[in-house]
Amino acid sequence: QVQLVESGGGLVQPGGSLRLSCAASRINFSLYIMGWYRQAPGKQRELVASITSGSSTNYVDSVKGRFTISRDNAKTTVDLQMNSLKPEDTAVYYCSGFSIVSGQRYWGQGTQVTVSS
Repeated sequence: QVQLVESGGGLVQPGGSLRLSCAASRINFSLYIMGWYRQAPGKQRELVASITSGSSTNYVDSVKGRFTISRDNAKTTVDLQMNSLKPEDTAVYYCSGFSIVSGQRYWGQGTQVTVSS
């Protein structure tokens, strides 16, 4: 069973930075599009950023220029560097892996990010 384990969430002041990490195991990492999603209270889960095995990236407009997604195919990890954080970035952030072979998506357990003064 594919395992995705997130780390790096926490409380940060507006304008601050956090780096989320996701370690994937039991996975042929190169065959997965990796992504970070978030879900704020009362809102639907939304895609924040995604990255292919060839490191092509995609971002939701609200985080462009502030967040950077990266992956290490050798270490099977995917990170999300979040800068200039805003209160509206507060959410539970989930790591996701999408198999380009089977079309199946896997999720991590989520990590809380709170941006507040």
